[in-house]
Amino acid sequence: MPVNLEINLKFAGHLLKSVSRVESRRYTQWMSIPTIKTARLNLRPFTKQDSKPLCQILSVPGVLEYFPSSDPLDLERVQKLVERQINHWEDHNYGWWAFEPDRAGELVGWSGLQYLPETDEIEIGYLLSKPYWGKGLATESAIAGLDYGFISLGIEKIIGIVHPENVASQKVLEKIGLRFQEQTEYFGMECYKYLALNPN
Repeated sequence: MPVNLEINLKFAGHLLKSVSRVESRRYTQWMSIPTIKTARLNLRPFTKQDSKPLCQILSVPGVLEYFPSSDPLDLERVQKLVERQINHWEDHNYGWWAFEPDRAGELVGWSGLQYLPETDEIEIGYLLSKPYWGKGLATESAIAGLDYGFISLGIEKIIGIVHPENVASQKVLEKIGLRFQEQTEYFGMECYKYLALNPN
């Protein structure tokens, strides 16, 4: 900590919190969000231009079936969702990637890590456009996110949350190494909670 920031201990806690957040934002402004290439996918940062195609993905019946709300999102709400994800990367150095099939240049979903402030946990999550279901892309993208969290960031544990009836998503979590822990409540609905510990 710079010498000129050494002040009365009465204010030190508040100052440290404020400076830490400012320095974190400065750091992430020059440190770009990583782009990750897997065998079939390109995981890249979200941009504001992704809002419209993402809105189209989310408007297809069934895509949000197992989410806390299955109501389609209008374009304004999707724009805010994308903006929150960009800010999430700035705050935490991880977040959701937009992803597309390699060389296709077509947004087909999101995948990555999300901080849950209510429980102080980090969740691996993913969502795909309906035509791409059942092709193993959720598993492929989730492995990349898990590796980034454990290897690049040194996160100690990562959870997965899934609706009890969403068997396909449960299989994805099991394939990438998460293990069932309990049935509990997240986001106002009953969920299965899975967990993976950093093996490194």
